Amino acid sequence: MEETVKKSKARSIDWVLVFVIVLLVLFGFLMVYSASYPDGYYKYGGDPFYFLRKQVIAAGAGLVGMIFFTNLPYIIYKKFSKLILFTCIGLAGLTIAIGIASNGAQRWIEIGGISLQPSEIIKIGAVLYMADYFTKKRDVLSSFTKGFLPSLFYIGLFCGLIAVQDDLSTAVILGGTLMVMFFCAGVRISHLILLFILALGGIIGLIAMQPYRISRIIVFFDPFKYPLDEGYQIINSLFALGTGGLFGMGVGKSRQKFFHLPEAYNDFIFSIIGEELGFMGGVAVMLAFVVFAWRGLRISMNTADFFGSQTALGLTVIVLAQFIIHVAVATSSMPPTGRALPFISAGGSSIMFLLCSMGILLNISKYSNTYRS
Repeated sequence: MEETVKKSKARSIDWVLVFVIVLLVLFGFLMVYSASYPDGYYKYGGDPFYFLRKQVIAAGAGLVGMIFFTNLPYIIYKKFSKLILFTCIGLAGLTIAIGIASNGAQRWIEIGGISLQPSEIIKIGAVLYMADYFTKKRDVLSSFTKGFLPSLFYIGLFCGLIAVQDDLSTAVILGGTLMVMFFCAGVRISHLILLFILALGGIIGLIAMQPYRISRIIVFFDPFKYPLDEGYQIINSLFALGTGGLFGMGVGKSRQKFFHLPEAYNDFIFSIIGEELGFMGGVAVMLAFVVFAWRGLRISMNTADFFGSQTALGLTVIVLAQFIIHVAVATSSMPPTGRALPFISAGGSSIMFLLCSMGILLNISKYSNTYRS
């Protein structure tokens, strides 16, 4: 691997991927401002730029991080895999001990006056650690006792670190991502099916433990039966998408963002995109993520080093999983759950650490044989 790194130093990063990332972030600035200025003006002292300002600052910090990690050889993460594991455990424990509650869940910690969401760091750490783990255990992954059971333990551990923060959707996304990595690492199909059954049982158990999660499942099947309660968000999301038609009402002209659709600038920003830019605008956003998937997966497939391949796969899949769930919730294709649209939704921790993780992916692209033109 060290020899591969030395031979690949002269290669450039994947500029197509850079273009897509920057385009989505800039588009996110536009949509965050459009979707959030009513809340900023009426709830934050007449400041319509309140959420946009926070997004730009976080994205700026994330961009600096992306540049840094782009120039940091990804092989270094293998040397600190144990530190990554203990850091993830420590962050989860810190969140439980001194975390800040928001919307009924304790998912934030405050350091030096800055609020951070540790789950965003844990997601990246989990991908890096499991990529190294699968690389080291690649020869025994087909074994039930030496491969499957230890892998099951670590996958469950990382998902559990997020689940204890009452963040089931993120735990599911991370679990799905690690299962994809496990599959591509060479696990037996029978073992993967068993893992899926165990994961499904765990999800059902976690849903059953919280009445509000059960309520979301019930409402999903007929949101119009509960128009003023649990079905309120979904109904207004569908109204926004339906009002947009083919080409939309125009940027800034959404009606649903005026206190009809809660979290319009975050969990339901795709609905505002559909309302203001129409079906064609929504399709354009989807196509941007298709290009992102194409470049990310090509980097993974064309990286000779197995650790780099697994890391690129995990970082790509985790973004795509969030994108799919966000769009599915906005279109009422799955039960509602708070999930930001990657690169676009408002959220300081989300955009900052997402861009940092993209720096890792771009660094891996330097050692990939992917066609860059």
